[in-house]
Amino acid sequence: MEYEKICDEILNCDQHIRYVAIYDYGELFDKIRPGITSYLSREETEISLSQAIYRWSTRKKMVSKIGKPIFAMAKYEKVYRVTLPNNGAGLILVSIELDGNVLEIVEKILKIQRSYSEI
Repeated sequence: MEYEKICDEILNCDQHIRYVAIYDYGELFDKIRPGITSYLSREETEISLSQAIYRWSTRKKMVSKIGKPIFAMAKYEKVYRVTLPNNGAGLILVSIELDGNVLEIVEKILKIQRSYSEI
């Protein structure tokens, strides 16, 4: 899987996207927009993603009742963070500026996600 290419494609789909990561089978592939300083260290990001994977596993338990989870979003004081499952053992994480139209951006990301059969 070309995770670097996917990260680039997601990062380039909207100027409000700060950071993209794909966490799969314990490996982190990520890209940050040039000129942006990350709020979290790489280690903090990996810890956060491992916690997010656990939360996704609990969401999957509700599939028969409310359907398959598509994405999850949290708004923080500084950014939106959106997570989406991939077909591997991990997640896609996207950090978005607060002034971005987050739902419109998520739709762009979902379109990219669907264009890759294995993600």
